[in-house]
Amino acid sequence: MLDFSAMVSGPMATSLLADQGADVIKVEQPGAGDLIRYIGCSRAGMSAIFNTINRNKRSIALDLSTERGLELALELVKTADVVVENFRPGVAERMGLGYKALLAVNPELVYASIRGFGNSGPRADQRVYDLVIQALSGMAASQGRDGRPEFVHNIVCDKTSAIYAAQAISAALFARERGAGGQQLELCMLDASVAFLWPDVMQDRSWLGDGVSAPAPLADLLDAQPTADGWVAVLAISDEEFAGLARALGKPQLVDDPRFSELQSRMEHGAEMSAAIKEVSSTLTSADFLARLEAEGVPCAPVNTSEQLIDDPQILANGLLQEIEHPHCGPMRVPGPVARFEGTPAELHSPSPLLGEHSDQLLAELGLNEEEIAVLHERGNVA
Repeated sequence: MLDFSAMVSGPMATSLLADQGADVIKVEQPGAGDLIRYIGCSRAGMSAIFNTINRNKRSIALDLSTERGLELALELVKTADVVVENFRPGVAERMGLGYKALLAVNPELVYASIRGFGNSGPRADQRVYDLVIQALSGMAASQGRDGRPEFVHNIVCDKTSAIYAAQAISAALFARERGAGGQQLELCMLDASVAFLWPDVMQDRSWLGDGVSAPAPLADLLDAQPTADGWVAVLAISDEEFAGLARALGKPQLVDDPRFSELQSRMEHGAEMSAAIKEVSSTLTSADFLARLEAEGVPCAPVNTSEQLIDDPQILANGLLQEIEHPHCGPMRVPGPVARFEGTPAELHSPSPLLGEHSDQLLAELGLNEEEIAVLHERGNVA
């Protein structure tokens, strides 16, 4: 895979596939390279987010504005199964890296384009960040209360788009294996985010015509419950779960309360249910309250901070978090591959690359000798 993308949506998509065995070559401009290298918590000049979403890749730094730099990129395209880019509409074409140009050198290519708003429409050419997509997609409004929007405090739209993109690339490769040939696939952060919200947040907009019941207010049901030493999440949906919750609260009579006797009425009276939980939870430690809930089979969990998460017994049992040694940045803790393959296990086999770390190696794989590579460095075509 040739990854011309930057920031999050494209690099995270290719990272997911790199974990599963793809040989991903990250193509960056000499100089700064991908700006996500420098954003957020960092050590030795490399950010934590870059390390997480660019692992298992090799990096080549090519000046694509030069004729020779573009020629080398096209040589790499000839060897590739997949190209990924997330430029704004028309930019790849102006650079000489559009789908039609690359199709001419590799007819079997899967060409994945990730956009912010799409390829057409009034916002297509505008710059975009996750915050903007959260606003436009309805994500921020869905998180708010009392008419005030609230942004999700992570780049949820970028990451959602990355997962959709990785799945789509895999599907295109499978179609090619079945004889469909190469193809271009396009997706945008806005579409991915609206589609992600639709099954639950946009239920009331799914139906056309009259006779649709009003959506249940979920904000009160999805509230964190305070304890004497922290916070707990608890949610009882079925009648059985609610009966268990009532017993855990020491209030079995709640089962016969008309406000809580049926699922729909419980959802409509979420604020009262939450208040009843708080009366008891606030008098107990998190451990004691969770023990009561778990004994009754009620879905619950502590509200972990980032520090507590690392030592949570279930996280430890899953073995997700791994400690690695980055040769440039030192010791790191990162999540391993999420999907566990029995026959073809995914793995972390190499750390995120320095800018252009593998330039000479990749040029040698294209057949260039040391003298030719040295000339490219002297002319600034490669770094």
